[in-house]
Amino acid sequence: MKYRDELVRAMEWLGEKSNTIFTGQAIALSGHAISGTMEKVPKEKRIELPVFEETQLGMATGLALEGFVPITCYPRFDFFILAMNQLINHLDKMREMTENKMQPKVIIRVAVGAKKPFSAGPQHTKDYTEAIKLMLTDVDVISLNEPEDVFPAFEKAYNRTDGKSTLIIEYADYYGEK
Repeated sequence: MKYRDELVRAMEWLGEKSNTIFTGQAIALSGHAISGTMEKVPKEKRIELPVFEETQLGMATGLALEGFVPITCYPRFDFFILAMNQLINHLDKMREMTENKMQPKVIIRVAVGAKKPFSAGPQHTKDYTEAIKLMLTDVDVISLNEPEDVFPAFEKAYNRTDGKSTLIIEYADYYGEK
């Protein structure tokens, strides 16, 4: 069981669901580590987006409110910071703001950039998991540290019935290492 292979398996499994849709940068085309994990997701389920992180998460929330389960992908945790308004002030507070009438379920994939075989630099390799956990009250945060963590995390995120969204943290170094 390899980390990257488990990501491919999880994406394939999610891609088979009738209500899933995938959004992000370089998910229909190649361009980063997450791109390679999308190889078994049907092309018609992938929406390629430009670099507009906040809008991307807002779109995913809107898709979830319409009954989809969006899997929205961010190739670098550092860039995901630009989506914090949508995450903290909207998605995380939606159930509370609507008295449980709206319960969007979004699966957010965020990768901590690789430092091996060379570092991509300080703006591409930071891990903000603990800081974000402190800011969230209604979005679960799961770190994928081992290959055996991968599939169960995505399965739980998809199958959950509590109305919560899930932020899943991946580590690009593990794609080829574990």
